[in-house]
Amino acid sequence: MTADLISKARAGDHGAFRELTDPYRRALQLHCYRMLGSYHDAEEILQDTLLAAWRGLGGFEERASLGNWLYKIATNRCLNARRAASRRPTKAWDIPGVEFLEPTRLEEEVWLDPFPDALMGGVVSWPPAPDARVERTDTIALAFVTGLQRLPPRQLAVLILRDVVGFSAEEVAGMLDASLDAVNSALKRARATLQQRQAAGGHEPPPAAQSPAETAIVTRFVEAWERADVDALVSLLTDDVFMAMPPMPFEYHGRDIVLRLSASIFGAGRRFDLVPSRANGQPAFGVYLRTPAGRPGVGFYVLTMAGGRIRGMTRFESFVLPWFGLPTSLPAL
Repeated sequence: MTADLISKARAGDHGAFRELTDPYRRALQLHCYRMLGSYHDAEEILQDTLLAAWRGLGGFEERASLGNWLYKIATNRCLNARRAASRRPTKAWDIPGVEFLEPTRLEEEVWLDPFPDALMGGVVSWPPAPDARVERTDTIALAFVTGLQRLPPRQLAVLILRDVVGFSAEEVAGMLDASLDAVNSALKRARATLQQRQAAGGHEPPPAAQSPAETAIVTRFVEAWERADVDALVSLLTDDVFMAMPPMPFEYHGRDIVLRLSASIFGAGRRFDLVPSRANGQPAFGVYLRTPAGRPGVGFYVLTMAGGRIRGMTRFESFVLPWFGLPTSLPAL
């Protein structure tokens, strides 16, 4: 059947090509997102990959599987994008009416986007991944994707292809036109870097997605945020909780400063409504500001959990709301 579809696609049958590539589409999109840290850029590279595959199908020799070939195209286009892209400029503080607090850290990686959970449904690993080392629930988490962005491009590609997707070292060497020794060396260095970051965290694992434990803490957070109740937030946060807000490079670490920033957000009588969503396998919310004229969307929050508490809040700008099927504004109450 695959050989027949390939023959038809080579003869110009677009339907046959879609039938060949559709089973890989979501997995390739996730792969590009892990490589680039950007939902928008991942979608662009995915389209570029499929176009290149369509144009290059005549040169596909079928010695490797179609999935391997598509991953090779996608990976090398992601590497080209990372090498060619200039570092995106940082953004100045622009939250109206909220007091600027001196951050505890300036974050270098400011281009991170959230990824909709709705696009992960039905994604299966290709090929079957006996060599994969990272738990599937961890491979899309914001902390993991952020850690990936700090790796050099070649190390990043090798680690994702080996430990996330599960290709063999020999397959990865072929994809990257590299020696087996070079692949193994890059993987060793990448693993060591990520392990260092994970050891520095040392947090309990989060509760299972959409479990009663997760639902309980999320419900309490929503109630506290919508009431602007800083005192109620205290018991929900870990001592070392952080707040980040890409593309602004400011990060705030520690419960005291995060609570001060939250109090500033609630200042001047501002009140918000949260609409639930999910991003990167984590609880998320569209955030809407209550005004007499309506409730405009002002951000999108993703919570990072540890045990029964919240150890991170990452605020993204409101332009991401449509990616999650959320409106840009709500009617006035």
